[in-house]
Amino acid sequence: ILGIKIHKTPQGLALSQAHYIESVLKKFNKFDCRGSVIPFDNTRHLKKHNGQPVSQTEYARIIGCLMYITNCTRPDIAYAVSKLSRYTINPGPYHWEAINRVLEYLKLTINYGLHYNKHPAVLEGYCDANWISDSKESYASSGYVFTLGSGAICWKSSKQTCIARSMMESEFVALDLAGGEAEWLCQFLEDIPLWDKPMSALCIHCDNQAAIARAKNHVYNGKSRHIRRRHNTVK
Repeated sequence: ILGIKIHKTPQGLALSQAHYIESVLKKFNKFDCRGSVIPFDNTRHLKKHNGQPVSQTEYARIIGCLMYITNCTRPDIAYAVSKLSRYTINPGPYHWEAINRVLEYLKLTINYGLHYNKHPAVLEGYCDANWISDSKESYASSGYVFTLGSGAICWKSSKQTCIARSMMESEFVALDLAGGEAEWLCQFLEDIPLWDKPMSALCIHCDNQAAIARAKNHVYNGKSRHIRRRHNTVK
C-alpha cells in the first residue's frame, strides 16, 4: 500500500498518509504555510477562467497528488478535489486560492486517517447532494461514503451526469449512485469465503425526506422521465 502507514492501536487499526502529505507540502513549498480548518470555501464560487492559464503544469501536478491522497485515506477532501480538478486545463487566480486552501487544510490535519475499530462488521452507506450552489453551474454534485466496522471503506464525490430540476431530484440521483456502489459491495462481500451468508439488508442513509418518499412511492410521475431508470433502480 504505497505511501500509507498502518498503525496498530488499542481500538484496532489506523491508516494514514502523514509522511506522504508532508513530502507533497514540501515539494510545492507549502509545508510552512498557515493551516486552514476547512478544505473548501463554498462562499467562493469557482468559474471558468477565460484568460491565460496560471501555472497550469504545476496545478495539474498538485491535483494528481491530491487525488491520490483522496482515493487512499482522505475522504474529507473528496469534494474539494472533485471541484478543483474540473479546472485543470485553464486554472486562474481563484482556482489557485482554492487549491492552496486544500494544502493548508492538509497541513493542519496531517495526522488524520482512517480508523477501523473492533465494531460489528456492519456495512452502511451515506449519500448526499449539493444542488447548484453556483448560479452558473447547471449540474449538481453527488457524494457517498460506505463504512464497515465504523471505518470508511469507499467514497466518491463527482458531478452528476444529468441536470436535476429540484433538490429532491439531485438527492435521488445521488441515492442511485450510492445504490450502484452498494450493489457491487454486497456482491464483493458475498465472494469472501468466511463472510456470513446470507448478507443482512444494507442501509443507505439519505437526509432528504422528499427523495425518501419518492423512493417509496409506487406511482410513477411522468414529469420525471429523465430519472425514471434511477427511480426503478432505487426502488
